[in-house]
Amino acid sequence: MRGEVLIGAGIALILIGFLLVFIGTLISAFSSEGNVEGGGVIMIGPIPIVFGTSRGAVTLASLLALLLMVLWIVGVLLARRG
Repeated sequence: MRGEVLIGAGIALILIGFLLVFIGTLISAFSSEGNVEGGGVIMIGPIPIVFGTSRGAVTLASLLALLLMVLWIVGVLLARRG
């Protein structure tokens, strides 16, 4: 039963992500402002590769990468323990 719950939660998170991207696209399409910033993180194991179009986007992506690194390390340590 535990695996089924995790699979359901994963599918729900993916669908919520798609919905958020769709809503964001609609909002930016109907907005009159032309200022768009973006950034992202590619995780290779615990090592992040951060990129962005502005300093603010890179800072936010770096903070999220730090959070992902901590979660990855905690997950590895918990997997080794149990």
